Amino acid sequence: MHQESGSNAASIWQALSAESANIIEKAGRSVVAVHARRRIPASGVQWRPGIVVTTNHSTERDEEIAITLPGGRTVSATLAGRDPSTDLAVLKLEGAETSALPVPATGDTSALKPGHWIWTAGRTAEGGVRGGTSLVSVVGPAWRTWRGGQLDIAIRLDRVIHPNFSGGPAIDDRGKMLGIVTSGLSRYATVVIPAATVERVASELEKKGHIGRGYLGVGMQAVRLPRSLRDSLKLASETGIMIVGVEPDGPAEKAGILLGDVIVAFETTPMRDISDVQMYLAGGHVGTPSKVSLVRGGTLVESTITVGERPARS
Repeated sequence: MHQESGSNAASIWQALSAESANIIEKAGRSVVAVHARRRIPASGVQWRPGIVVTTNHSTERDEEIAITLPGGRTVSATLAGRDPSTDLAVLKLEGAETSALPVPATGDTSALKPGHWIWTAGRTAEGGVRGGTSLVSVVGPAWRTWRGGQLDIAIRLDRVIHPNFSGGPAIDDRGKMLGIVTSGLSRYATVVIPAATVERVASELEKKGHIGRGYLGVGMQAVRLPRSLRDSLKLASETGIMIVGVEPDGPAEKAGILLGDVIVAFETTPMRDISDVQMYLAGGHVGTPSKVSLVRGGTLVESTITVGERPARS
C-alpha cells in the first residue's frame, strides 16, 4: 500500500516536472538575450514581429545593442524608445532570422491570486534558455511606480530574480505570458509589468520614441471641502484639488480655468488628491478633450480641457 502511494506521488511529481519544462521550452521560443549593459545580459520578448520589449534599467546604452536569438545566433538591434517610468524599452531587430521567432500569446492577469505559481524565462549570453518559478505574492489595483508610470495592475512575486531574467516573460500555467518581469521597480521583490501596460507603452514607444506625459499647466493643492458645500452640491469626496497657479497659454488657461477653482472630477473619475490627477494624465489622455467638474464660487460648473503634452526630457 505504501509502495503504491509512493509510486503515485513520484508519478505526479514527474508529470509536474515535465509540464514545467514544457512551459519554459514553449515560452522560451519568444525570448532573446539583450546585450545592452556590461557583464550579464538581460532578456527580452518578441512582442510583435521584429519588435522586442525589454526593461529600461537593463538597457544602459542607446547604440551597439546586440540580440542573441534561440540557438545562439546574434543580430543587431536599434533602440526605438524607452520609458523609465514603467521600466520598459523597445528594440527593433535587424535581419530576416527574427521572422522565426513566435509572438507569445497573452494570459489573463485578472484571475491571478496570491499563491499562484508563475514561471519566468530568460536567455543566457550563450543562447540557452533559463527557467525559474515563483509564487505570486501580491495582486492589487493599478498603481503608480516610483518613477511616475502607471501599471494597470499590481503584481509582485515572492522573491528577487536573477538579473538575466529582467525583461523576460512571466508565464501562467497554460504557458501564456502575463507580462514582463523586472527588478527595476522595487528593491524588495520582482514586479510583473502586466501585458496590458506593455501593449500600451510599447505601441507609443514604437510611434514616438517616448511616452507623452499629459499636463494641464497649473499649480495644484489638495484641500478639504466643507461638509455644507459637499451636501449642497452632492459631492461624494471630502477633498478636491484647488488651482493655485495657471500658466499663460497653457491648457488650463485656454479652457478658462481660474485661480481658486477646485477640481473634483475628470469625466466620471473623482479627483481626491494630486496623485489622482497625475494618474489621470498618465492614462493616455494627451490631445483629447476631457470634461472637468469643478467648484467655483460655491457652485458646481463644468468645463472642457484638452490635455497638453509635456515636452520630453532629454
